[in-house]
Amino acid sequence: MAAPKESVVGPLVGAVVQGTNSSRFLVFNSKTAELLSHHQVQLTQEFPKEGWVEQDPKEILQSVYECIERTCEKLNEVNIDISNIKAIGVSNQRETTLIWDKLTGEPLYNAVAWLDLRTQSTVENLSKKIPGNNNFVKSKTGLPLSTYFSAVKLRWILDNVSEVQKAIEEDRALFGTMDSWLIWNLTGGVNEGVHCTDVTNASRTMLFNIHSLEWDKELCDFFEIPMSILPNVCSSSEIYGLMKAGALEGVPISGCLGDQSAALVGQMCFQEGQAKNTYGTGCFLLCNTGRKCVFSEHGLLTTVAYKLGREKPAFYALEGSVAIAGAVIRWLKDNLGIIETSEEVEKLAEEAGTSYGCYFIPAFSGLYAPYWDPSARGIICGLTQFTNKSHIAFAALEAICFQTREIVDSMNRDCGIPLSHLQVDGKMTTNQILMQLQADILHIPVIKPSMPETTALGAAMAAGAAEGVGIWSLKPEDLSAVMMERVDPQIKATESEIRYSTWKKAVMKSMSWVTTQSPESSDSAIFSSLPLGFFIVSSMMILIGARYISGTAY
Repeated sequence: MAAPKESVVGPLVGAVVQGTNSSRFLVFNSKTAELLSHHQVQLTQEFPKEGWVEQDPKEILQSVYECIERTCEKLNEVNIDISNIKAIGVSNQRETTLIWDKLTGEPLYNAVAWLDLRTQSTVENLSKKIPGNNNFVKSKTGLPLSTYFSAVKLRWILDNVSEVQKAIEEDRALFGTMDSWLIWNLTGGVNEGVHCTDVTNASRTMLFNIHSLEWDKELCDFFEIPMSILPNVCSSSEIYGLMKAGALEGVPISGCLGDQSAALVGQMCFQEGQAKNTYGTGCFLLCNTGRKCVFSEHGLLTTVAYKLGREKPAFYALEGSVAIAGAVIRWLKDNLGIIETSEEVEKLAEEAGTSYGCYFIPAFSGLYAPYWDPSARGIICGLTQFTNKSHIAFAALEAICFQTREIVDSMNRDCGIPLSHLQVDGKMTTNQILMQLQADILHIPVIKPSMPETTALGAAMAAGAAEGVGIWSLKPEDLSAVMMERVDPQIKATESEIRYSTWKKAVMKSMSWVTTQSPESSDSAIFSSLPLGFFIVSSMMILIGARYISGTAY
């Protein structure tokens, strides 16, 4: 006789978390926010040329289906009834751009990832069209013209992929960021799948007016993007459609947030001035600015934080974006081979206890906030004969913390009130050395939740709170208390400032590394012929122009 299903207090909510390196599905108890089960599938990235980063949309979709099915199997194994899952939220890597055929459901090109640099010449050409005294792109979108955002990636695809051009002419093409691709497929795909996105993801395309909360004709005309291919823009918390297949067929998809907005919600940063920093492939600091758009004077982005219901107001955030955080650890593993697993970096760094004057600027995709310099490239400097792989591992962790310090400083100047502590989340927060370094370099306490899956939690909260679902209350008095761990600084502020000023000096050396397009492309053949880890040595300093090499990963 089969064991009876375990009684779980309160309905359950699932969350799809589609990231750069993996897809996950997690299930939470809506009354306690307890994580009950999850499954994760690692993803591949493709590097067809130097600076190009692509992903297979079908691999990503299949990984999401697999995560959902395996998580449901795990729940059944512990006698939890999956019929208690009443809603599903979606959180996703932002900006990553794809176009597919609405008649066949087939992608028309690989997804062009947010880290991709191929559009630099597109950006340069477009920037010449913006009047110097009227940067209407930034005033409408809150974003600088950069390779980072979807519009320039989409423009490149339209200019270079004949299959896409033909599909647009024949009215077969649909554009979306990863959330749109997933929701369209999960709700039926070619059989009346819902083509939508939410305000947080739309605000990262550079085609969306963050004031009127709608696609902007002037922006679409500027980038020459046909508005007919754009998804319908919804709030972050409403029923978009129902699951049409699998173990959760019939369950509403009712939450959608870009990953960093989801983490802000999951950290319960609902009050103006509350901020969080997420450590993933990149590093992203968001500060809730309430119902008003605050424009940065110090290199930060203005973005939509969330809109938790059709009739609810939009809330905004200032954001500091760092391209390379966890990706630098993957680079140490995959490209240099000095570690076999990402977890080993903590042990190596602990053995060293210091970088011994070594500084690492991981500008593999140029520099994002606060510099926005696409011509920057990675360098490692301050090396001596004494330097070994442990010091480089330590310097890599320090680099993540120094980059965070730069965006915290920008945030403090823009907001006028310095952060008294930093709330953190993301997989890398399990690294104790990293968290201690972060507290030391910021010289303020770092606060991390005992349950680090805040991105998934935010997506689940949005889904469970949606009108027509109503199983997750977002009222302050109803939100579950979260256990937190505090990490305090252990060094003097003067030592922190000395290390930070040396870091800034190293950053200056990494900037404007690529001076023109032609040498950049022509010398790639020279670099690809060199062994990995090849160093150009001078008596004073060793610099590495860290660049993508065809066929390698971060």
